[in-house]
Amino acid sequence: MTQHCNQADAMANVLPPCQAACPLHQGVRDYLLAIATGDFDRALSIIKESNPLPSICGTICAHHCEDECRRGDVDQALSIRGLKRFAVENGSAKVPPPEGAGKGAKVAVVGGGPSGLTAAYDLARAGCAVTVFDREPFMGGAVRHYIPLYRLPDETVEQDVQEIAAQGVELRPNVELGKDITIADLKKQGYKAILLALGLPVSRGLNLPGLEGEGVYYALSFLKQVKRENFRFTGEPTVIVIGGGNVAMDVARSAVRCGAGQVKLVCLESAPEMPAFEWEIEEAKEEGVEINCSWGPNAILRENGKIVGLEIIECCRVFDDQGRFNPTMNPECKKVITGDLVIFAIGQAGDVEALRSELEVDERGRLVFDPNKMTTSQEGVFACGEVVTGPGTAVQAMANGRLAAQAILSYLEGKAFDRASLEEPVPLEKLDAAVAEKVKKVSRHPLPIMAPEERKQHFQQAEAGFDTVTAICEARRCLTCFAGAMRIDDLCANCLTCVRVCPYGVPVINEEGVVSIRQEQCQACGLCLAICPAYAIKFRAPYVEQAAESMGPAVQELLGRAGDQPRMLAVTCAYGVFAQPELARYRAENLAVVRYPCTAKVDSLHLLKAVEQGVDGIVVFGCGEGGKFECPHGETGYWTRKRVEHARKLLKELGLEEDRVAYVEFEGTDSGAFERVVAEAADKLKALGASPLR
Repeated sequence: MTQHCNQADAMANVLPPCQAACPLHQGVRDYLLAIATGDFDRALSIIKESNPLPSICGTICAHHCEDECRRGDVDQALSIRGLKRFAVENGSAKVPPPEGAGKGAKVAVVGGGPSGLTAAYDLARAGCAVTVFDREPFMGGAVRHYIPLYRLPDETVEQDVQEIAAQGVELRPNVELGKDITIADLKKQGYKAILLALGLPVSRGLNLPGLEGEGVYYALSFLKQVKRENFRFTGEPTVIVIGGGNVAMDVARSAVRCGAGQVKLVCLESAPEMPAFEWEIEEAKEEGVEINCSWGPNAILRENGKIVGLEIIECCRVFDDQGRFNPTMNPECKKVITGDLVIFAIGQAGDVEALRSELEVDERGRLVFDPNKMTTSQEGVFACGEVVTGPGTAVQAMANGRLAAQAILSYLEGKAFDRASLEEPVPLEKLDAAVAEKVKKVSRHPLPIMAPEERKQHFQQAEAGFDTVTAICEARRCLTCFAGAMRIDDLCANCLTCVRVCPYGVPVINEEGVVSIRQEQCQACGLCLAICPAYAIKFRAPYVEQAAESMGPAVQELLGRAGDQPRMLAVTCAYGVFAQPELARYRAENLAVVRYPCTAKVDSLHLLKAVEQGVDGIVVFGCGEGGKFECPHGETGYWTRKRVEHARKLLKELGLEEDRVAYVEFEGTDSGAFERVVAEAADKLKALGASPLR
């Protein structure tokens, strides 16, 4: 009879909220699990499965995933971006180039920013011969040229760029569309598809009285001068920044570092409405930036040609009743803020003038673009990224580049592409308040950052990465949403054992009197898994089965070794103290180590099978209470002991010494303590002698 799970069928397109919220739909839960269990190489490998710019994203990603993290229903969201950075800095995983790389159709990508690079990567992985053209001397687009060095060092960007090049992507810097090449040129050179990923390289300004004259700057050119030309102010001027978004924060904070005596920011939005990320605003304030909300610029004031201030007018509201940007100003309320320089940071625009002779451009100077097909007005010419979507985050641009790559591959295969037909994942519902209340609260570990007085003195990277212990502890806060228990309908006898055991109240009895496991609420503690008498519960994620299946081969390999020491099996938790590299990689001649995602998930039968294979003894390690590696689940030690006691009882009934299986609550923190426990167990086994089943 085929075992089936109706719940699994009904939720086939459901993802953990973090994964659904990520524009790239990265396997967040799985790479956090890998970090939490000390497998940093696997964590990076999982990240690279869907993200070709992991170094950039681990450093400056807007982390949309964190906004939807269900840990926020308990205390605070996971520091997912920080953990991605940790995996990049501590893991080792390369994506080998595909077989036959560059043998397929030629594709040109114009623009080497996140969107263009992501498309190039995906196209190269599909076998296309991809060339990326960019007018700048270095690839990376906006993240390379405009994001300040204190947020994103050049070497971080270059690491990702070189890995993309390693896929067979040809990089052609210093080539400008409309000047050095045209679309017609590219087609003559044999490119079967052309992708325009031009970004938004033009800063917007306002036609204010007093605009003409020295002392006026624009955000992107200012940021580029600071980053590429080491621009610095003279004389400690007072700088006025107009704008309230993330670029405005970069400008204001860069101005501080460039030697401004004072920086004053003016924005139309009220404090809650400011479009900049909350942490950017707070860090700007910490660095002394004065923020004036609900004010708009009215005139730049000059005396003898030099700027002396900005007249501002009260903004009553930014958006109209339809939610459109339509500021309402109060002409009766004006004031002046003094200053010497003005920098506009109010938005960006594309630059498609060079394309007017080859592609259709609308009355507002935008490419005519079909977002469902990712196409422009000329066949074989596609577009992606902010030039067609408008401003967004780097990871959103990457996702759009991925769509464009899919559209191009369909085009090259002679197939139709319709973005609207793509199935979007459904996020898992919010955590039930009653369940959230039962989850142990563990405070979020913030990324270390330099003190404001230190960091504002230079452009060195202000934020540091996690150390190993902190990363393991932070990753362990993950609730492993949608990885836990589900009911196997054909096997369940409705005995209610799971209802009695679950500490979170996840299994419930429905109106028909049938047990229903609310897998969307399960915390994956595993207490129900091995206690179900009918084996009618399985985990949605395979990691428990993988641990159990690894026990047999581990024992066989152990028994094949030479030596006169007792052959022992250690069953440990994969989390906490056991996730530290020195314990995760611990090896001994007379010992096989099998790591479970919590030893409370060990079945007594797993232990008996190892004894049946001929192992001399087994030590099951439970986690001690308290400390920085404390288990987030309650009662795990109790149930682990119960499983070991059950195995010991069965051994005795079979005529074998029950002391061949032991439980140890491990209080140590290093490999030395672990080795001492193993040595003590070996001494006891010597007295028993070799297993009669070996």
